[in-house]
Amino acid sequence: MELPRFPRPRVDESAQLRAEVRAFLAKELADRPARERAKSWTAFDPGFSRKLADRGWIGMTWPKAYGGHERSAFERYLVQEELLAAGAPVAAHWIADRQSGPLLLRYGTEEQRKTFLPRIAAGDCFFCIGMSEPDSGSDLAATRTRAVPVEGGFRVNGAKVWTSHAHEAHFMVLFCKTGTGHERHADASQFIVDLRAAGIEIRPIRILTGEHHFNEVVFRDAFLPHSSLVGTQGGGWSQVMSELVFERSGPERFLSSFPLLASLVEEVGPEHSSSAPADIGRLVAQLIVLRQLSRSVAGVLDTGGEPAVEASIVKDIGTGFEQLVPEIARKLVSIDLAARENREFAAAFACTQYHAPSFSLRGGTREILRGIIARGLGLR
Repeated sequence: MELPRFPRPRVDESAQLRAEVRAFLAKELADRPARERAKSWTAFDPGFSRKLADRGWIGMTWPKAYGGHERSAFERYLVQEELLAAGAPVAAHWIADRQSGPLLLRYGTEEQRKTFLPRIAAGDCFFCIGMSEPDSGSDLAATRTRAVPVEGGFRVNGAKVWTSHAHEAHFMVLFCKTGTGHERHADASQFIVDLRAAGIEIRPIRILTGEHHFNEVVFRDAFLPHSSLVGTQGGGWSQVMSELVFERSGPERFLSSFPLLASLVEEVGPEHSSSAPADIGRLVAQLIVLRQLSRSVAGVLDTGGEPAVEASIVKDIGTGFEQLVPEIARKLVSIDLAARENREFAAAFACTQYHAPSFSLRGGTREILRGIIARGLGLR
């Protein structure tokens, strides 16, 4: 049995860059209330994303030939964690910057890279993810959406669900079956889909708060040209697994509820109950460990590795931490009293609590992740 490897992350800290990001955020988010910061990376604001792009903070590690800035992976990581810790509205560019762009860098054609990457880096092109499906959820191998080869391209029928911001994104990276075989991990491919194309219907899915950022995307004889195929036909499974490493290992997998944690520390203060220091200390200790694990995975990715098991561990532990934060907040603070005396804290708590169940669902359920970890350890 080979144990997961978390090499010590290389320290590539830039105090100047961190200070620059914090100053920018202090100005841009000065009037953003706590309840809005609590939405973290699910908040969609194209204007804010373009301001980040103007500073070179999208596509940071990409080659300059494709609109990137050739910065280090740890410089990018620094910017991401500052954005998340501040509760910045980054959803517009997040998917494209985090995984769609790297996918195209690795598997895309030169035409695809030149077409999409500069636009993403400029904050003008947004992507969503077409993976999960009704009745199959995180079990990507159970995908039933199919792209059938036709003259000039493919004809797609099926549906994708929980597609965050599909109604506001320009493109989707679609994972679907392209063959006729019944092997679970074979015959799958990936495509770039123009979401304004004929044969595509985007249906809203509203969450408990009434917000609309989830969607169901239905394909009815939608045509995709050959040029939309990413990588090789039938190679989609290995491609999507490498893509998911980016999705599952970043700081967003343990910082979604950080704005609430920061508000909680201010709310309880030094004179609070005797259990507060231990409870807060427990959260901070977990946060420090998760940050080191996540940075370690970022370092492996920067050297071309594929730490799928390690990324799954980060997400599994990280989302558990994210869900623990509102539980500790509930224990330490009377929410009814806070609603009367500190409405901003109460609103931030409510927002985080409403979203908390989704933390261990999005990006792969806990059961799926532990299955990946078990296989990686040779236990199944």
